[in-house]
Amino acid sequence: MMRHPAEPYRIKMVEPLVMTTREEREEAIAQAGWNTFLLPSRKVYIDLLTDSGTSAMSDRQWSMLMIGDEAYAGSSSFDRLQSAVQAYYGFPHVVPTHQGRGAEHIISRILIDPGQFVPGNMYFTTTRYHQEAAGGIFVDVVIDEAHDPHADHPFKGDIDLAKLERLVDEHGAEGIAYVNHAVTVNLAGGQPVSMRNLREVHEFCQTHGIVHWSDATRLAENAYFIQQREDGYADVSTAEIAKEMMGYVDGVTMSGKKDCLVNIGGFLAMRSEEILVKARELVVVYEGMPSYGGMAGRDMEAMAQGLVEALDDDYLAHRVGQVRYLGERLLEAGIPIVTPVGGHAVFLDAREFLPHLEQDDYPAQALAAALYVESGVRSMERGIVSAGRDADGRDRHPKLELVRLTVPRRVYTDRHLDVVADAVIELYRKRETIGGLRFVYEPPSLRFFTARFEPLQVPTGAGPEVSPTRFAQEPALT
Repeated sequence: MMRHPAEPYRIKMVEPLVMTTREEREEAIAQAGWNTFLLPSRKVYIDLLTDSGTSAMSDRQWSMLMIGDEAYAGSSSFDRLQSAVQAYYGFPHVVPTHQGRGAEHIISRILIDPGQFVPGNMYFTTTRYHQEAAGGIFVDVVIDEAHDPHADHPFKGDIDLAKLERLVDEHGAEGIAYVNHAVTVNLAGGQPVSMRNLREVHEFCQTHGIVHWSDATRLAENAYFIQQREDGYADVSTAEIAKEMMGYVDGVTMSGKKDCLVNIGGFLAMRSEEILVKARELVVVYEGMPSYGGMAGRDMEAMAQGLVEALDDDYLAHRVGQVRYLGERLLEAGIPIVTPVGGHAVFLDAREFLPHLEQDDYPAQALAAALYVESGVRSMERGIVSAGRDADGRDRHPKLELVRLTVPRRVYTDRHLDVVADAVIELYRKRETIGGLRFVYEPPSLRFFTARFEPLQVPTGAGPEVSPTRFAQEPALT
C-alpha cells in the first residue's frame, strides 16, 4: 500500500543535476560566508532553499506563455488573470505586482498610519519589514501552540481571539491598521488556519470596523488541510474551500511564486473600491501600469493557469503528502522537527538538534551550512538571524530556532527526498561536531539574505572531514 499518492503527472523534460565533492562544498560555503543564500546554484545538488518561484510549470502553463499579450496598457492577459481570481477567490478587483513583496509594500502604505498596530498570526520577514517601514507596529496574536514545535494542534496558525481583543481594548479600533491573517503560517512550520478561525476573526473585525486582510500565499495548501482536518469539509473540494476562506477576508496579498506555480509575479485582490483606487495609484509609481504591475503578459497567463491547477485535489494530495513523507522519514529516525508536518516544508528544530549551542551562536544558521557541506542540500535558516534586531538594536530571540527544508512543487521525486533524509540523519549522528557562528557582515535590514558569518571555533573532536569549520582561520570574504 502506498504511503502517499504517486505523482499526478508525467515528466516531459529534465534538468541535469551535478553532485559536488565535500571539498568543493567546504570551499563554497566558506566563500558564501556560511550563508546558504549566497551559494551559487551550480554548487547545489538538491535545492530546498525555498518554494518561491521554484515550481515546475505544466505543459498548459508553458503553452499559455505563447499567447501573452505584452501591451503596455489594457493587456488581455490581465483580463484572464483577473477572471481567474474572481472565479476562484471571489474578489472583484485585482492589481498585479512583480511579486508578493511588491503587494506587501503597497498595502502597507495604504492601510497603515504611523504608530498603528498590525496584529498578525506570527510575523513573516518581508511582511513585517514593509509594515514597520510604513510606521506600523507588529503584534503577534497567534495561538501559543504555534511557538511550541511539538504541540499537537491541527491548526497552529489560528489567531488567538483573546489576544486580539486585548489589543483592541487597549488601543481602540482606530489604533489598529488591519489584522493580517496568513494562510498558512510559514515561520510556525507551514501550519494552517482553520475555517472557523477565519470566520470568527472576520466577525470580530466587522464588529469593530477593522480591515481583515490575508497573506494568501499558500492558500491552496491551507485549503487542503481544512479538507483533511476540519469537521464538515471532508467531502468539499479544495477549490470550494479556498473560495469560502477568501469570503471571510477583505482582501489579500499574493505571491504567485508559491501556490500559483510560477517563477515570478504576485497581486493584490480586494473588495473595496477605495483601496483599489489607492493601489492603482501606487502600483503605477512602484511597479507598472495597473494592467501589468511589473509583470509580463505571458507571466500573467501562466499565473492564471497555475492558480487553477494549484486547487486540484489530486495535485494537493501529492504535494502535501510528499512533504509529509520527508517529515515521517525524519521522525522515524528520531530527528527533532516541527509537528504536525506543514504544507510546504519540513522544519528542523535546531535548538534540540544542537543543544550544545546557545541561540546567540546562531545554531540554525550553522546547521543549514553543515547540511550543505554534508550533502549538497541547500536549506534555509528560520530563527534568530531571520528575526533580526528590535528598535534598540538587540537581537530578537524567537522561541522557534528552525532550519527549513522547503520542497519545491512538482520538481523533486521521493528518491531526492530520501537523499535529504539520509543526510539529515547522518548529520544528527555527529551533531556535536557542529560549532556556532558569528557575524562578519550584517546588513541593516532583512539580514538573512546577504549576511556573512564565520565559525566561532573548531568543535572538539571535529576533523576536516566533518565540518566546514576547517576554514575558521581564513579571513571572511566581504
